Amino acid sequence: MALFTRRTKENTTNAAPAGSVATVAVDPALAALTGDYAIDPAHSSIGFTVRHAMVTNVRGSFADHEGTLRLDGSDPARSTASIDVKIASVDTGIADRDGHLRSGDFFDAETFPLMTFRSTEAAFLGGDTYRITGDLTIKDVTRPLSIDLEFNGSATDPYGNQRVGFEGSTDILRSDWGLTWNAALETGGVVVSDKVKLTFDISAIKQA
Repeated sequence: MALFTRRTKENTTNAAPAGSVATVAVDPALAALTGDYAIDPAHSSIGFTVRHAMVTNVRGSFADHEGTLRLDGSDPARSTASIDVKIASVDTGIADRDGHLRSGDFFDAETFPLMTFRSTEAAFLGGDTYRITGDLTIKDVTRPLSIDLEFNGSATDPYGNQRVGFEGSTDILRSDWGLTWNAALETGGVVVSDKVKLTFDISAIKQA
């Protein structure tokens, strides 16, 4: 995850000679963030929003997840991210609905207990915004996924932990991952929309 890339303004008064290769100085503060991080599930959330009955949104999250980051502030292209989500931890606030989501109609949590994301590349979009691309696996289907993220900065918490944070979201079509269950409404349309918004709010702690 190239979260720490920064573009510098062009030097218009001391332009590099023609034919030379431009270089970007590494910010020491960003380079100091290089290291291995563990996602803190107590201060992170992985959620989703989906349209229900064509008129309202249902929101949910996965309470049980873990992940690691390898951040390289000097060479962000070498950074990586890995997230595992336990499907059985899905929580929409309604027990019967959660049970349906865990069933074979949707995630089939007993057969496919994990949803995983493995990053493959990253791109700087400007400001503090980045696009992370990787492989998302749900059930037995793996497809590429891009997530736009905002880097929220770094801080040392009261316990001496160095943290980094970011948040982002992306839209997917659940049918692309084989989640096709639906029911028709008498007034037209379907009970559950195909489009789902995934949201990520992540706090990660640097490991010793």
